[in-house]
Amino acid sequence: MTHHALRTPLLAATALLALASQLTPAAAQVGRSTLTLANGPVVLSYPTDAPTQSLRYGPFEIQAAPDAPPRPAAAPRRLVVMSHGTAGSALPDQALASALAEAGFVVAQPLHAGDNYQDASQAGPVAFRRRPQEVVQLIDALAAHPAWGPRLALDRVGVHGMSAGGVTGLALAGAQWRTLSLVQHCQQHLRQDLGFCFNGALTTEQQAARQASFDHARDVPEAYLPPELTRWQGGRTPPAGQPDADPRPDPRIAVVTLAVPVAAIFSAESLARIRIPVGVLGADRDEVLAPDFHSRHVLRHCGTCTSLGELKGGGHFDVLWPWPPEVATQVAAQQVRGGLPVPGFDAAQRVAAQARIVEFHRRALQPQP
Repeated sequence: MTHHALRTPLLAATALLALASQLTPAAAQVGRSTLTLANGPVVLSYPTDAPTQSLRYGPFEIQAAPDAPPRPAAAPRRLVVMSHGTAGSALPDQALASALAEAGFVVAQPLHAGDNYQDASQAGPVAFRRRPQEVVQLIDALAAHPAWGPRLALDRVGVHGMSAGGVTGLALAGAQWRTLSLVQHCQQHLRQDLGFCFNGALTTEQQAARQASFDHARDVPEAYLPPELTRWQGGRTPPAGQPDADPRPDPRIAVVTLAVPVAAIFSAESLARIRIPVGVLGADRDEVLAPDFHSRHVLRHCGTCTSLGELKGGGHFDVLWPWPPEVATQVAAQQVRGGLPVPGFDAAQRVAAQARIVEFHRRALQPQP
């Protein structure tokens, strides 16, 4: 065959590729902006056509287009709200937020009051009660926002929660917890779940006081315990005679994903009442939240929950990226057990797990390209 004979189909193929490139939109970049709403700052990640750049926030470096205009879409975009862990922020989960934005979502990351990197004074049950309400208020605020409200389809919303953010996600899915469940869990499983039960109690004196508080409630009839211990929180209690009633506190929540979630405090009965899809990612070397009492507890009792896998050889914070070494060291120093990245962990597992999380939301919500 002559060179001339090859040339015609080659030119035709080149022309077709050029035409296809004109008809197929280029892959979206990730825009990143911060809104100040009634409950505080909210970081938004979203598709944009503006070029990304390296942005540095202290030790964190991310890739995004700061304050870029959102990419036009044929219809309003779906929202995923991400709930950070204890004393956290939006930055350590930016890789997942970016992956969701690249898939067509708008991602909102609130800074939970009293349980963030600037102020963790109310971490634990106080913040656990408030976090789901903050997400609902955020959705309402975005619906009323003059610029973002018209860009969002908020009848079906996704939620992702990491660590303490798992309480946010499970409560919004309809599961229920109470502080007494935390106390009873730690009465029975203190040594096996030390990282959870002694969270925030680093000294011998603090741990002794914490254990004394657990023991103080031992064998006391519930009727004699204070209501803040016994009151159920999170999802709705089914009315009498209506066991299949929707347990969600907000019916707009349509899908939830969880990464190494706080979950031991949720009752098995309420987990079984969940009706929406929930995806659960664990880490098999998590020493901060022992998987058997947390991520696997959800999967054992929730019929609509699906395992998104466990990071093999991964620890609690190996699900996050970026995670600078100096931040990892500081955070691990505040853990009773575990907390450092596991040496030799294969980061490709995290990338694959994030893709599964994105796909889980995509199947449920079908975002605009």
